[in-house]
Amino acid sequence: MNSLALFAQREKVEYLPTFDNKKFHYGFYLGLNQNDFKVSLKNVNTLPNSNISVESTPGFNVGLIADLRLHKNLNLRLEPGLMTNSKKIFFNHIATAQDSVRDVSSTYLHVPLLFKFSTDRYKNIRPYLLAGVSLDYNFSSNEKNPDDNFSGQFRMNSTNFMYEVGIGIDIYLYFFKFSPSIRGVFAINNEIKYDNPSNGTSQWTAPINFMGTRGVFLNFAFE
Repeated sequence: MNSLALFAQREKVEYLPTFDNKKFHYGFYLGLNQNDFKVSLKNVNTLPNSNISVESTPGFNVGLIADLRLHKNLNLRLEPGLMTNSKKIFFNHIATAQDSVRDVSSTYLHVPLLFKFSTDRYKNIRPYLLAGVSLDYNFSSNEKNPDDNFSGQFRMNSTNFMYEVGIGIDIYLYFFKFSPSIRGVFAINNEIKYDNPSNGTSQWTAPINFMGTRGVFLNFAFE
């Protein structure tokens, strides 16, 4: 009976009971991403059978967290970090092998500004929703490179804007708060840098009406 009473007593212990009363706090996160491109095509008379597909591989995220408490259930978060990933873009309508594939390996400065909507805390857990916008600066975009796909160089815009939505859960531990989350990231603007029109109709970029990131992030935050 004494053992049962002791176990029940331990179950009621709340770690970091005043953590959420802080007006401002910091943290960091690590995570994985699976980023793809959403591609929509347009009709080009000289390229009637255009077909483009994308194959992506998992990437890595790391960054910092600055959290401002606005209300007991609402926080504003800035989460600047670095994100890496790689993709292969297949131009299936191009017959020559060296021209039909482009490898796109990217490193981004990823700066989300997010609202965090939390439920009331229950013991040592607290579920939440995330929503907001982010700015991505692509260090590997080649936007200013004068060479384009006619010279074997795939180019994208350096500065892009996203919106993000996600869910997660705060888990209060003895020394810190651990927060796994999963979120979707979706491009707002067109990220493609079109080939130089002076070279003629581009079989790579002319058929593209819109190319924008869509991805899933799995982040593990420590605060």
